[in-house]
Amino acid sequence: MKGLLDNLAKCCKENDYSIYRIAVLNGENEETEQINIRNMNACMNSYSVAKVFTMTAIGLLVDDNLLSVDEKITNILAEEYVNVADERWHNVTVEMALTHKIGLQAGFLDIDAKDPLTFGEDYLTYTLQQPLHFEPGTESVYTDAAYYLLARVVEKRANMPLDTFLWKRLFAPLSFREVAWSRCPQGHVMGATGLYIRTDDMVKLGALYLNAGKWKGKQIISEEWVRTALTRGYELHKTGYGESYGKGGMFGQMLLVIPEKKCAVAWHGFGVKAEGMIRLAALDLLD
Repeated sequence: MKGLLDNLAKCCKENDYSIYRIAVLNGENEETEQINIRNMNACMNSYSVAKVFTMTAIGLLVDDNLLSVDEKITNILAEEYVNVADERWHNVTVEMALTHKIGLQAGFLDIDAKDPLTFGEDYLTYTLQQPLHFEPGTESVYTDAAYYLLARVVEKRANMPLDTFLWKRLFAPLSFREVAWSRCPQGHVMGATGLYIRTDDMVKLGALYLNAGKWKGKQIISEEWVRTALTRGYELHKTGYGESYGKGGMFGQMLLVIPEKKCAVAWHGFGVKAEGMIRLAALDLLD
């Protein structure tokens, strides 16, 4: 993997990409390697890469038979709100939230771009009091609201906050060191963004999907959920380069899985769209 890291580091310098740290994990021997390009804190905001962790938590609940993706979100959260502004909210399922087909306009509940107090103190009520602009299940329109709702679903069905649940079922089993997750004013995990983790830990989630849900021989999440997530496009999408797929985050974060090379790659950065790095990692190395 050292050749891959060296070449990616060279690519960053030649193109002046503001990427801080890159980590690579070989799917066969699970040995993580990383390289620092610029000085950075140990943990960095992964922005929308956080959604893959929330999606994985949903999968763990599905595996436990505590949740179905066909369930209605307002039914699950019935005790958490008073009413909805649009009766079509009652048609919104977990599956629709996973694929951003809840019916809201793009960018809704984006705490990274707007003052969080814009949404008041009760984010759930604020969201459900919005009229829907599309029929649920029809248009895929990207919003952080979809994954905030999923974070609340996890909290309800797991009977604990999303991050606590993932510490038990994912972070600790995969030997994560430090994790912090942004919360709404009422203390619920955002789910869609605000996940602060180490790059060498973030890459482990990519390896988990690469290895059909296994980590060091132990089945962490079911192979069926991995297959479902990749088939239905639950946040992990094809890059257009070979069989590689991944998820990017605001300002240049990336979680990339390259099945042909049996490895996962992750990086944290700021203010860069590193399309060239994705292509380099997916196609041009380790042939």
